[in-house]
Amino acid sequence: MTYPNLPPLPGSPREIPGPEQAMLKLSYGVHVIGSRSGDGELNAMLADWVMQVSFTPRLVAVAIENDARTLRFIRQTMVFSVNLLHEKDGMEIARAVVMPSEARKIRGRSEDMASQVIDKLAGIAYGVHDNGCPVLDRSLGWFTCDAQAFHTAGDHTIVIGAVTDGDVLRPGEMLIERELGWEYAG
Repeated sequence: MTYPNLPPLPGSPREIPGPEQAMLKLSYGVHVIGSRSGDGELNAMLADWVMQVSFTPRLVAVAIENDARTLRFIRQTMVFSVNLLHEKDGMEIARAVVMPSEARKIRGRSEDMASQVIDKLAGIAYGVHDNGCPVLDRSLGWFTCDAQAFHTAGDHTIVIGAVTDGDVLRPGEMLIERELGWEYAG
């Protein structure tokens, strides 16, 4: 079977356009990963690539960019939270946390701008779990994890976390990436 050559998306690898287009059809939930540094500084990061990988023990896998502040914080403290965004109003939270905390990760920033660190939790209602990580008040639900393993996978690291606590905060469904009109795949 042959397929027409599809133009690559901006910034996409050009060597495998067929699989890239197929992978863009995958569906992902939209989550906020909460973390804290060794000095107690809090952070939030938008994540799509989160999944349960074991019943006993209850484990999840989260893929985080290798240069992410969140990954650095999780390596320091070995804990994190996963907040599932709600289909009704999760988009507002997603927009608030989508950009990197460390402005240096955005190409083309001036030296002054690149040195800034943005508090992505500012203006978002949250509490702090006993493990020290943020839990969002307006999430669909949340769970906390102790990091068990780190596996480098290309430009991301897969963090395996043992689920330690969690709750559903309100009825509804989880926001999925497709509903945002954003893509993080391919």
